[in-house]
Amino acid sequence: MTDDSKVLEELLALYQEEKGRKLPLDRGLFYSFLDDARRLLNLDFFQPRYEREDVKRLLCRLEEKLFLILSDYDVEDPEDSVRYFLTSLPEARRLLLSSAKAILEGDPASDSLQEVVYCYPGYFAILTYRIANILYRMGLRFLARLASEDAHRSTGIDINPGATIGRSFFIDHGTGIVIGETTVIGDNVKLYQGVTLGALSLKDGHLLSGKKRHPTIEDDCTIYSNATILGGETVIGHHSTIGANTYLTHPVPAHSRVILTDGGVRILTKEKTADNS
Repeated sequence: MTDDSKVLEELLALYQEEKGRKLPLDRGLFYSFLDDARRLLNLDFFQPRYEREDVKRLLCRLEEKLFLILSDYDVEDPEDSVRYFLTSLPEARRLLLSSAKAILEGDPASDSLQEVVYCYPGYFAILTYRIANILYRMGLRFLARLASEDAHRSTGIDINPGATIGRSFFIDHGTGIVIGETTVIGDNVKLYQGVTLGALSLKDGHLLSGKKRHPTIEDDCTIYSNATILGGETVIGHHSTIGANTYLTHPVPAHSRVILTDGGVRILTKEKTADNS
């Protein structure tokens, strides 16, 4: 038989202490809160015959759950944090509605906003990102990551809650998309499946924390499937189109078209054609 005392001592020696580690989180309560937040932000689609009291009741439930979570999480001023979260919800709803409309208008296979809200994994990932981003801005990064990973597991879309994303953001299909923490995405941007907006190099590991290491995508850009765009200094200029399977690590001027050819990546602009072989 196994020597239980030896296993016990070896395990105890391997357990770690970490500065700032929080008390155990009630995961069931947190995911219940997350589901309520999603429902509140889409109540008119989930419950078309809603009443004012239904919204009020859901808001109160969210407030109570978040207060319990933050109290257990040892937040210094949970009431102030709850207030910040709740007052951020109207803007999150405005941004979500702009995405739902962008998907409806941009995808000929979509028939209604309700279909987008109920069925589109890209919308679900954006919805969860908007909630997670509020938590991230509150300094609750662990909770924000729990939320974003919940959507990642179910959709295959990985949006770090620290990313900055503008209005009318459109994810089409979406499986395999990765958007890094310091990514900045402008308005009216469309991404297809497999796109990576990542860091150019992570050899310095945690020393890069807090530094701009992911790309910036300006307004009105479309990035097609499996394109990879890396680096904090990589800016894709507005009104550009990035072709499928391309690989970019340097800026692209506005109004560009980037395509993959037998000779490598070509950047077509109004003024000139550049090679990135």
